[in-house]
Amino acid sequence: MEDVLLHLKNLGFTDLEAKCLHVLADNGTQTGYEIAKQLGVSRSNVYSALQKLAEKGAVLTSHGEPTHYQSVPIEEIGERIEAELQASIRYVKAHMPKQEAQRSEYFSLEGDAKVMERIRNELRKAKEEALLDLWPEEAKLLKSELRQVPSQGVRLLVATTGEVDLPGEVHLFKHRRDETSSVRSGRKFTVLIDRKLAIIGTRGGDEPTLAMLTEHPAMVELLHAHFFQDVILHELQQDMGTKLEDKYGKNFKRIIQKYSGVKEADTVTDEGKTSEDKPSEGKLIEGKSSEGKSADGKSIEGKSAEGKKKKKK
Repeated sequence: MEDVLLHLKNLGFTDLEAKCLHVLADNGTQTGYEIAKQLGVSRSNVYSALQKLAEKGAVLTSHGEPTHYQSVPIEEIGERIEAELQASIRYVKAHMPKQEAQRSEYFSLEGDAKVMERIRNELRKAKEEALLDLWPEEAKLLKSELRQVPSQGVRLLVATTGEVDLPGEVHLFKHRRDETSSVRSGRKFTVLIDRKLAIIGTRGGDEPTLAMLTEHPAMVELLHAHFFQDVILHELQQDMGTKLEDKYGKNFKRIIQKYSGVKEADTVTDEGKTSEDKPSEGKLIEGKSSEGKSADGKSIEGKSAEGKKKKKK
């Protein structure tokens, strides 16, 4: 009953009006006194609610004393409300002032339902291009909208990890991520619509789903540049993967070490050893160790002393 009352209130009825409708639907024709007795509410309040319901066309009233009330079939009530709602929507669309101002502020969204529904709405409104960087979990939730976007004449590019089932006309780019980081801090995602609207957020992990929405040019340009840098790296790795890894290390680690300020001794190499485990260049020369021993373990100094003795003899 509580759920029915909640949805009746969503349709525009007050709490007492919804309860009166429910009683009439359950028991048939009733007087105001009988309804008030069942609800445990004053008769004056019930009569006022029944009068409002009659004005809304939701109940029928009889002539004579006492007045009897009967609920209109819910199908008829629903059709009338739907027609009125559609008429109001059409009027508002036609006469509401159009707001063309750019949303340059940063708006926050919290909660899984709100964030995902906002992304779905923005994808439906896309006109030219949609760029998304998603984890497979989020791509799966948005699968229906992602399948629809190309049919809108919109170019769709998606960067993700793992396998994602998307139509052939979708440009799909796979890149590597540290999947362990998403367990704690959440899966990060970005959405860029028509090079105008940016949505950045996290989902999963220990925190609630959060997202930021903005049309600020700086953020839009930053996301656009970052996305296409990923696309370029994807193409380069596809064509020249082994050569790039030989020169720059796995995932361009040697370049990152060069500019990140991280000591090489504290980083892990491609072979799984720290640079401390590897000898420095120039310390091993022609089979000699840095400790002054040859490859067979004998002291170099001992050998030179023996040579001097032979010369004296």
